[in-house]
Amino acid sequence: MSPAPPSPTVGMPSSVTALGQARSSGPGMASSACCCSPAAVQRRLPIMAWLPNYSLQWLKMDFIAGLSVGLTAIPQALAYAEVAGLPPQYGLYSAFVGCFVYFFLGTSRDVTLGPTAIMSLLVSFYTFHEPAYAVLLAFLSGCIQLAMGVLHLGFLLDFISCPVIKGFTSAATVTIGFGQIKNLLGLQNIPRQFFLQVYHTFLRIAETRVGDAVLGLVCMLLLLVLKLMRDHMPPVHPEMPLGVRLSHGLVWSATTASQNNYRIDANQELLAIGLTNVLGSFVSSYPVTGSFGRTAVNSQSGVCTPAGGLVTGVLVLLSLGYLTSLFYYIPKSALAAIIIMAVAPLFDTKIFRTLWRVKRLDLLPLCVTFLLCFWEVQYGILAGALVSLLMLLHSAARPETKVSEGPVLVLQPASGLSFPAMEALREEILSRALEVSPPRCLVLECTHVCSIDYTVVLGLGELLQDFQKQGVALVFVGLQVPVLRVLLSADLKGFQYFSTLEEAEKHLRQEPGAQPCNIREDAVPDHKVALLEA
Repeated sequence: MSPAPPSPTVGMPSSVTALGQARSSGPGMASSACCCSPAAVQRRLPIMAWLPNYSLQWLKMDFIAGLSVGLTAIPQALAYAEVAGLPPQYGLYSAFVGCFVYFFLGTSRDVTLGPTAIMSLLVSFYTFHEPAYAVLLAFLSGCIQLAMGVLHLGFLLDFISCPVIKGFTSAATVTIGFGQIKNLLGLQNIPRQFFLQVYHTFLRIAETRVGDAVLGLVCMLLLLVLKLMRDHMPPVHPEMPLGVRLSHGLVWSATTASQNNYRIDANQELLAIGLTNVLGSFVSSYPVTGSFGRTAVNSQSGVCTPAGGLVTGVLVLLSLGYLTSLFYYIPKSALAAIIIMAVAPLFDTKIFRTLWRVKRLDLLPLCVTFLLCFWEVQYGILAGALVSLLMLLHSAARPETKVSEGPVLVLQPASGLSFPAMEALREEILSRALEVSPPRCLVLECTHVCSIDYTVVLGLGELLQDFQKQGVALVFVGLQVPVLRVLLSADLKGFQYFSTLEEAEKHLRQEPGAQPCNIREDAVPDHKVALLEA
């Protein structure tokens, strides 16, 4: 997954350039530095990395980007509240807290937090059109996210594979988009369950209100034209006149953008999103997360720092203060057009063909997730993640092995070696070396094995005994230092290892000049002592 293209900036120091780029989130990072060191403070308060160097040029760019995102966020927030089954003002209640929280805690200059189409869909399944349940859901989800961030559990997100994410987003796009057809056509009393919704929509298609349909289609056509204009406009540059940059941002604000990909500190993002949801619950917000479309608007508008979110937040607050009474007059067909055009880019039409060409097995979790999400979204995600996990476990339990036949039999595991794989490896070694007549010596080439556990050590010890009983040898080649250290610590009887495959083959053919690294059990080489003490 490639990082998003950086926004054009002038003289940006490394501390600011790091925003939106890859950031390490390994567990070792937290323990490698003091919790009160400047690096640790900057990691938990990223604002400290760029605020001391803030300039007037960045202020201009952030203002334009924040204004563009704000003009995008207001209509989208109103529309997404409809997807969540809540009154439209709750979309705006959810749209401003994240702007201020991410200003202090955000690790990317481009990301914007707020209501999204997919999150709104999930909220609609659990809140039963009750705003109080939505607010409670925001508080509880924020507490969970904060706990995950504090406990550095962001790595759990790595176990949700790309096919599962693509299947979920594609199914959600279809569900959300089709769910707005009733509002686009002015149909009444359409169920929210997807299959019933499809049936009743086609059943009552004759009841379409012409005025709503015309208004909705005109809005969609206008948004499509603006999208095409955006696609043919040059990128923003700081030296452009203010009016040109503002018009570019306005074009962006009237349409949505394709998904931007980021590699950022997952634990810090969990803290930022969790705190946003907890604080947002006190102002009647429903759960929010990072927005693909508005993040792309932010990036393409030339944002330099997360300070652009302040402009967005203020703009949303102004709309709440002075425009709330006008929300009643917003046509549902216009909101439906905004939603449909916003979620359409999320459907990846190429993913099926790409996976068929790259790895067809990955189509299984994709299709499982995609199909089950039409029944229940949570079941689709869980089923897809479970299928991906089973595929991962199968590859760990049954790793491929490369076998070289010759004067000496050489077997090389093509991947790591962990306890689920030991039995399969044992069976293959026995079938190829000991269950033949006459039994054969074997070289276990362990170049790709970077770690082993106690179960593997026990299994290798049993194999060594089996080979000794048959009067043949099992030797090891290409052992990495961590693996060698474990095997030496286990003090396996008959364990022999060589630096190269040629030396092992010479030794097994009883040729002079090739001796194992530990010939005598009563003599412990210096390098073995060093490894054991390391």
